[in-house]
Amino acid sequence: MSWKPGDRREAHDAMVRVDQAGEYGATRIYAGQLAVMGDRTPTARTIAGMANQEEHHRAFFDALIARRGVRPTALQPFWDVAGFGLGVVTAALGPQAAMACTAAIETEIDLHYQQQLAQLGDEDPELRDAVARFREEEIEHRDTAIASGAESTPGYPVLSALIRAGCRFAIGVSKRI
Repeated sequence: MSWKPGDRREAHDAMVRVDQAGEYGATRIYAGQLAVMGDRTPTARTIAGMANQEEHHRAFFDALIARRGVRPTALQPFWDVAGFGLGVVTAALGPQAAMACTAAIETEIDLHYQQQLAQLGDEDPELRDAVARFREEEIEHRDTAIASGAESTPGYPVLSALIRAGCRFAIGVSKRI
């Protein structure tokens, strides 16, 4: 059987592509933050723990891309630089701003994964179960960031809105390109 545009496989391939790109971007954001913060503070240790979970998420999607023959995003070199840069900038603004970045991104990822789960329904149990599991960890990251003072960042509403808009943009273009 040959696949036609609009087939479910095409939609699932786009999910895998965007999720891999997002997890890759998350690892780069945390790498940028840790490059500035080092590993000597409680915030840096918290970020390192979240980064480790994101690395596991990315490794899962890397393997899924390879196993299913999904074309990865062509924007990965851009997400590499942009993610690291966002991490550097937010960490340079201070630990609360680094956490504000996490809170904003994970808020969008929660919504993104909720939409994917609704779209998947009972289909593709491997992808559905991974997305559900990773969503729970992303929610934990958001909650940890908020508990760590993310919302106390000067200009938090503006910073959060900008980061969330950037995250939505990245999701949209990574599905296609």
